[in-house]
Amino acid sequence: MSEVGQMAPDFTLPAHNGEPITLSDFRGEKNVILSFHIFSFTGG
Repeated sequence: MSEVGQMAPDFTLPAHNGEPITLSDFRGEKNVILSFHIFSFTGG
């Protein structure tokens, strides 16, 4: 688990359009907010 103020570990995930997005691509360029909504867009 990360502590407040620590740099987040790098990872790559698919964006909404299926293209891979890597967290480190934004380092020093933009602020990043991660938001996970499990099952928000499914019929379940």
